[in-house]
Amino acid sequence: MDGKWRANIQIGALVDIVLKKDQPTGRLTRGHVKRILTHSPSHPHGIKVMLAEGDQVGRVQQVLPEEGKGME
Repeated sequence: MDGKWRANIQIGALVDIVLKKDQPTGRLTRGHVKRILTHSPSHPHGIKVMLAEGDQVGRVQQVLPEEGKGME
């Protein structure tokens, strides 16, 4: 699912984000959403979130399905 829309992102969701330091390379970091930091409904570069793993902050590129959920 697209990470440019806030409505697609829930607390606890598994996401791929780009950290600020990785923007030039586009390297993705995977983790679970701890906080949603962007207040607007959308952002062209992705909604900014904080991950539960290490409190890393970046912009969501993709919302991933959790294993065992929605795979019927």
